[in-house]
Amino acid sequence: MGLCKIWRDKLKGRRRARNTAQVRKRWECLLIRANLSISMLTGRESLIRLIGKRRRFLPNSQYLFPSHSTSYSNSLKKENGEVPSCSDKGPSEHGMDILGNGEAGASGDMVCDSGWVDCPVCGNRLRATDYNINSHLDTCLSRGTKRKLTQRTLLELMFSSRSKDKIHSDESSNLESNSTRRNLEGSPLCNTSTLPQFDATEDNRRNQFLLPLDLPSNRETCIAVLEENLTKEGIFDNKVDEPPPPPFVCNLKMHQLTMGTFKDDISGATLETYIVGRRFSDEVELKQGASIFLSRDPNNPKDPNAIKVVSMDSERGKMLGFLPRALAQYLSPLIEKYCVNFEGTVMSLPKHSFDAVPIQIVCQEMMPHNEKEYNDWQCFQSLWESVVRVVEYTKKFPPNMTRYQQNFSIIIHEVLNSNSHLFLDDERLFLESFTSLSDDSQRLLVRLYTRKGPWFRISNISYAEILDCQEAIKGLCVAGYIYSLESMKEMNAKVIEEVLDMLTVSELQEISSLTHLKLQKGVRCTKKQDFMAWILASYKDAMCPSLPSLILDRTGTCIRITSTAEFLLWRVERLFFLDGQKDLSAFLLVDLGIVKYPAYTCITVNQIFPGRSELLAYEEAIEVAQIMDQSLDENITKVVMRCIEISEAHISSSRDEVTQSSKSAGTFLSRYTALWVYSKVVTLGISFLEHEHKYQDAIRLLKLLLSAVTCDGRRGYWTLRLSVDLEHVGCVCESLLVAEEGLLDPWVRSGSKMSLQRRVLRLGKPPRRWKTPSFADSVKRKINEVHILGRPLNCETGMKNRYYGEDGKQCGVEQLVLQYYAGDGGGWQGVHAESGIWMMIFGLLMWDVIFADVPDVFRTRFQTAPLDLQTDNFYIARKNLIESHLEKIQDGMAEEILITSWESHIGTACRGVNWDRHSLSDLRAAVTCIGGHCLASFCRHLAQDYRSWSSGMPDLLLWRFCGEYAGEAKLVEVKGPRDRLSEQQRAWLLLLMDCGFNTEVCKVSPDP
Repeated sequence: MGLCKIWRDKLKGRRRARNTAQVRKRWECLLIRANLSISMLTGRESLIRLIGKRRRFLPNSQYLFPSHSTSYSNSLKKENGEVPSCSDKGPSEHGMDILGNGEAGASGDMVCDSGWVDCPVCGNRLRATDYNINSHLDTCLSRGTKRKLTQRTLLELMFSSRSKDKIHSDESSNLESNSTRRNLEGSPLCNTSTLPQFDATEDNRRNQFLLPLDLPSNRETCIAVLEENLTKEGIFDNKVDEPPPPPFVCNLKMHQLTMGTFKDDISGATLETYIVGRRFSDEVELKQGASIFLSRDPNNPKDPNAIKVVSMDSERGKMLGFLPRALAQYLSPLIEKYCVNFEGTVMSLPKHSFDAVPIQIVCQEMMPHNEKEYNDWQCFQSLWESVVRVVEYTKKFPPNMTRYQQNFSIIIHEVLNSNSHLFLDDERLFLESFTSLSDDSQRLLVRLYTRKGPWFRISNISYAEILDCQEAIKGLCVAGYIYSLESMKEMNAKVIEEVLDMLTVSELQEISSLTHLKLQKGVRCTKKQDFMAWILASYKDAMCPSLPSLILDRTGTCIRITSTAEFLLWRVERLFFLDGQKDLSAFLLVDLGIVKYPAYTCITVNQIFPGRSELLAYEEAIEVAQIMDQSLDENITKVVMRCIEISEAHISSSRDEVTQSSKSAGTFLSRYTALWVYSKVVTLGISFLEHEHKYQDAIRLLKLLLSAVTCDGRRGYWTLRLSVDLEHVGCVCESLLVAEEGLLDPWVRSGSKMSLQRRVLRLGKPPRRWKTPSFADSVKRKINEVHILGRPLNCETGMKNRYYGEDGKQCGVEQLVLQYYAGDGGGWQGVHAESGIWMMIFGLLMWDVIFADVPDVFRTRFQTAPLDLQTDNFYIARKNLIESHLEKIQDGMAEEILITSWESHIGTACRGVNWDRHSLSDLRAAVTCIGGHCLASFCRHLAQDYRSWSSGMPDLLLWRFCGEYAGEAKLVEVKGPRDRLSEQQRAWLLLLMDCGFNTEVCKVSPDP
């Protein structure tokens, strides 16, 4: 009996353990599904693309989330290492200095930002804008506390943190600094028109950036020296020379700068350049002042334009190196064709024998002007102008720079040239001081900026191209780019957690053993994050007071990029690329030849951000978007709701302004406004609220978006969701009315319009509506269907169906249908590409139209499409060009255009074009069989509304030849046993039928 009891207990224990494991597994599955549903919210992916790389420093989070700052900073501090400590003070009173440690430096005074005021109700600090003041007062007065002031007093109160005398004195100082600022401004690199003059006095006073700039104690000296150097280099002059494009973007068409005067005889002209390629020289040792001359090297295997630098002092004329490739490209034809000779001297010696050597060369003789024909003279003039531009460019970006160092300098230089009105004087001088840093300091800063961070051990910093890391760190500290952590007195809880992340698991175990920390019973630490959480919890409970010293003993001195430097560099990067997903790696991909960007002309007429206030509002909106995204990851519902509230309030306050400027609201430039970003946050918030079944809140937000954003392609989605949500809450009549009004909206298109039409037909039955809509017959049109049988490998819900093909091998449902059409279905050839092959056909056929010279649509060197491609402006701005091009396609020239475009641009990046996925032979066959009429109609629809029609195309494109030069094509949408057509797919099929395409739906059923 005892033995049976023992076995019975064991069986019970096993069953209990099995049940516990099943419950745990079930809960894990539920959590996974919940996380997947959150990640699949409508608008989430679009918002992630807009945000790009998450920033570690969010300067506005303290005043945007005052009531949630504690929970938010605790849960997200790994992503945002610079969240200030919780306080009732505004950012200006935190005394955040250029060291970025959240406290005023020892030698720096706190700088009060004129853009901040005191709330008369609660005393908190807030930004001095109408929107912030009004929304904050509404919040304060609705808390249920006693009002300290009457409503009349609030209305009559002057919200100001300074006296009038102080304001007048600041205005005079702003005028003085503004005069310097105007002197520093130059024309943009790729600008064909003069930038408008901005009155920065009012703009700077009312829109001061939240983060005060406090340079080190020698700030005035640094600025004075910098201004003196800039004056010597001619940057304060009225004439601004446009540097040529660097070698890695030599295929970019840039508007050339017209030179004021050109000398007929360049004899005696002096050029300052460098000797490169020293490792290939015959002479290692050089002497300062050594005489040199230039000699062509046409047989050079690396560069047919190569020019050797030869020593005149040696008997045999030893080769010292070469001229830079960019200069040799234009100087070599001058030497060969026009008999131009150059001699010169070595100006100085580099630190290392293989570094670039500064030289000065002088033109000795040239062919007389009267012996050259006029056309040759024009060519000569163009070549010499290019030589001068390359020389000027080399002065700013010498060959000694590493490639990534040069790229970083280019970004700063171009942004400051083209967007100087968006920076304060202190910010601009701070960024310009980067060029005055030593090469080692510049390289180290770029290295640290591109790493994860935020803290770095000095003992672990080692790069082959940085010769003296200690001096580089010292230079960056003096300039205010990095901050060093040397004493435990500078460590608070946030810093401790950030520095702990640098330690290895073994170091964390060592600290725990030295402090005699013991885990609670049943708690195990196997991961680094578990150790960190355990040690931090012990430190907060005062069980480990010596933790800061133990950490510093193992890490040594640590450094990090200051908050000011990090934010300004982020702004520069954002303004340069205009895309949060691109960063310095874009240069690397070009340098390595992995990506080749197309050739186009940058013509700048209008600024992306007309003034600083628009930029600051846009940056604040991006910050709210990032916090929204992070909060969804961390499942912090309160912060998510706070982001929605902020965005809703901003859209509400901007409604009148949008109504007045509705004419420009639909242009592509509106995508770089705060309203656009907030509308994306609210769109994602609506999806989140619907997921939480909070339909009333979602309805309120949808009505707000539809009333505030009048010209936007997303109005179709908003109208559809509003109609659906109204039906959810039982307001069927209002839902029907919304759907009917949405069909009259010109911005409701494609799949959304089809969905609304079907809703009207479903909801608009008697007695609600007695008249049948005119579009009823069009919507109810039947699409030809084909049914086939397949042997399924799996039939589980939520998994992609797998089948046995006709050859007995496993395949997807699309491959199974391709096999059917190739055999019993009629001998068709084809591909499974959905929208991919169609986007590629459109890109190749319309290449010259896409990259045509249109103002404002090309802003950077790293674009694969114009900025207005997904807007109505694309067709409107190129209507004549598009229609003339479509006539050629309709007349049967599509295959010729396709072949020419393929051969001319193969390998060049273009949106929608995937060179590796489809072969030229398949594309030629498809274009020939589709026919000119159908192709022209298809391209016209995409040109008119690329955003709506670039997705949802049928799965298969099939073709077969009916002779040598004639054929037919068919488009097939494939559906499995449990699949059905989406509204976008149905809209595409009906549209293609109207354009003359042969379309059908193939439904696959399991073979019984």
